[in-house]
Amino acid sequence: MKENLETGYCQFTNHGVRTALGEKIKLGTFVLDLIQHYRKKPAQLQYTFVNDTFLYEMNLQYLQHDTYTDIITFDLSEAKSPMIMGDIYISVDRVKENARLANLPFQQELHRVIFHGALHLCGFGDKTPAQTKKMRALEDEWLLKYFGG
Repeated sequence: MKENLETGYCQFTNHGVRTALGEKIKLGTFVLDLIQHYRKKPAQLQYTFVNDTFLYEMNLQYLQHDTYTDIITFDLSEAKSPMIMGDIYISVDRVKENARLANLPFQQELHRVIFHGALHLCGFGDKTPAQTKKMRALEDEWLLKYFGG
């Protein structure tokens, strides 16, 4: 997706994995709209899809968490910047496993995690049960907006 100084850009890259992620321009525009809705700022986002090992090693190195995870979101925005900047890493292996455990289609779970990362950049957390409940409700809301119905 090309950069636009008014809206920013959202890019999706596979790093040694396959996602079969379709409609990347539509999805990128939608994610930018999500960020604009809450933060009223354009965004520059890079989503990178990786495997479990890659994200596990990042989790250890950068967050000192000795666990597998489906997503790590780095907010690279400067305090008074007019633009939201973020790098978001998603483990395709974890998303597949989580989709299987929840009996959901892989693409639905993948989109949930993509929106989850954007919501983190909007200031929503998931450290407490109340935050997790709110985050899940927001994910569901944006999934419904994206897929309709």
